Amino acid sequence: MARELARYRGLPARHSTKLYRLGIRGNVARNTLANANATRDWRIYCDFSQRLIGIARRLYAEEPLGIELKDTVYALDSTTIDPCLSVFSWAPFRPTKAAVKLHTLLDLRGSIPSLIFISDGKFHDVNVLDDLVPEPCAFYVMDRAYIDFERLARLNDAGSVFVTRAKSNFRAQRRYSHTEPPGSSATRPRGTAAPHQVQRPRNGKRLVFLTNNFALPALTIAQLYRLRWRVELFFKWIKQHANQGVLRHNRERSKDANLDRRVRLYPRRHRQEAAELFREPL
Repeated sequence: MARELARYRGLPARHSTKLYRLGIRGNVARNTLANANATRDWRIYCDFSQRLIGIARRLYAEEPLGIELKDTVYALDSTTIDPCLSVFSWAPFRPTKAAVKLHTLLDLRGSIPSLIFISDGKFHDVNVLDDLVPEPCAFYVMDRAYIDFERLARLNDAGSVFVTRAKSNFRAQRRYSHTEPPGSSATRPRGTAAPHQVQRPRNGKRLVFLTNNFALPALTIAQLYRLRWRVELFFKWIKQHANQGVLRHNRERSKDANLDRRVRLYPRRHRQEAAELFREPL
């Protein structure tokens, strides 16, 4: 935290010509910044972050995804942060270990987080669907941890589209299939949650995807699921730059001011890294 405060303290010196208009007449001491960070309500940072996220989403609303789709596409996933149990006593995971889960709903147009929910490590990923307000016509891309057909049915009833992968022990009976173009490695059955099958040309592995969208080709469904990797890049950046300084020892403040700052600073350069990954064939 001291290192972060030292970096923020150097910002006014770089913009000394603008300080007068901001009402700042002198240097800002590190103690002043530390006191403001400790006593200021976290909701100030939260509201400011939500305001900036709304502006950013409008700017990237027309960004292409690499597939012919105009609807909003979200990636839902979580990551686990392993803090110190003596400091994070509100998040016990094992007798000698604490864990905090960061549940994130990422707008894939611009890789902008629209929802971040922090829980303890024992909170199962699928329970986040209970707090999610579905957006009609939006696509929600999730991994196999979110397979719960009762919860997925609520997304379907709200007019949303879900895309996920089937578990290895998934058992389903094909009712009938639609034909795909000649030479395609995909099959497209129909049903309430149709399993789309795609075969990888590199190793011949067969991937089974579940979705309630019957209009898109099976290969497009597979490409949508591939875009889910961008949320992993977001988690990678958060862990590299935030460390344990992201969260506070107090649960109420872990909502959290520092995390909101990190979300605002998430760089756009990771879109290029994601593009490099997506160039490889399925």
